[in-house]
Amino acid sequence: MDMLMKKTKNIALVAHDNRKKDLLEWVKVNKEKLKLHNLFGTGTTSSMISKETGLDVYGYKSGPLGGDQQIGAKIAEGAIDFMIFFWDPMTSQPHDPDVKALLRISVLYDVPVAMNRSTADFMFTSEFIGK
Repeated sequence: MDMLMKKTKNIALVAHDNRKKDLLEWVKVNKEKLKLHNLFGTGTTSSMISKETGLDVYGYKSGPLGGDQQIGAKIAEGAIDFMIFFWDPMTSQPHDPDVKALLRISVLYDVPVAMNRSTADFMFTSEFIGK
């Protein structure tokens, strides 16, 4: 299977409030590998990761203020290669339709999505990450 991606990936990093700490811990463990790629994220998540790790993360608006839709638009444009989205399955989100739209657009455009640490680890250790 040939994945049509550049070696340097465009990676979206997104997390709901109750999962931001989990994503930050994952990013810290994978910091050296992540710094080889272009990173994007929604508002609070992107600024938190930049502040805590020193990684350059391009920030869009907060998810509830349109950030999820901005990342979805980038996926539709072919500008995001994969997404790590640690979402909270136990808490109702006021912007739930936006979250579902983001996940839908990811499936529609065949963009790999990790929704938890184990899936993120599998994706990030795949042979395709460096191709």
